[in-house]
Amino acid sequence: MTLWPTKEKLGGLSEAAPNLAHGRRFNFMRLFHFSEDKTIDVFVPRPVAVPSRRRAGMEWLNGPLVWAIQETHDFLYHFPRECPRILVWAHATTAEADREQWLGCYRAAAYIERRWLPALSTSTLYRYDMPAETFEPLDDAGMWVSRTTVLPLEQAELIDLPATLMSRGVDLRVVNSLVPLKPLWGTTLHTSGIRLRNAAGWT
Repeated sequence: MTLWPTKEKLGGLSEAAPNLAHGRRFNFMRLFHFSEDKTIDVFVPRPVAVPSRRRAGMEWLNGPLVWAIQETHDFLYHFPRECPRILVWAHATTAEADREQWLGCYRAAAYIERRWLPALSTSTLYRYDMPAETFEPLDDAGMWVSRTTVLPLEQAELIDLPATLMSRGVDLRVVNSLVPLKPLWGTTLHTSGIRLRNAAGWT
C-alpha cells in the first residue's frame, strides 16, 4: 500500500498541491527529501557516505540522520545526486555590488559543469514531503535533520529540472569548469558547494 494518494509530475511552472497529512495542513513550512529512487516507503537514519569536516561539537552531523531541505531552499537539490554544483544567493548583509554582478534580477544562480548538462536535462527526481515533527533545524541553508525514522507524507515526480529551477527564479549557468568560481566564497553572497569532490580539477 502506498503512503501517498497521488503522484504529481512537476515541470516548468507547475506547483505542488497543498500538503495534507493526517487531517493537518502544514502551510507554515514544508520539508522535502529529493531522491532518484521512487520506491522509498520509510527513511531510516544513516551516516553520510563521505564524512565532512565539522566544527567542534557538530561531528554528530556525520552520524545516522535523515536529512531534509526546507521548501525555501529546495532548489539546491533539483539536480542529479552526484552532480557537482555551486549555488549563490543574497542574504541580509549582501553588498549591492555583489548582488548586481552575480545575480542580476535572479533570486539565485546555479553553476554546473557542461558535461553534466545532459544528465540534468534528462533526469527525473522524486520529491518526498516529510513530516516536520521530528526534524530540527541546522540554521544552515534550510537544512533540517531527524534522528529517528521518518515516514514520508507524499511523493511527487519532478521532470525537466532546468525548468523547475527557472520556475524558482534560479538562473542555471553552464560552465566548462567550476574551479574559477572559487572566489565566490570571498564575496558577500551565500555560496553553497555540493558534491564538489566530483568536479573536475577541484582540490
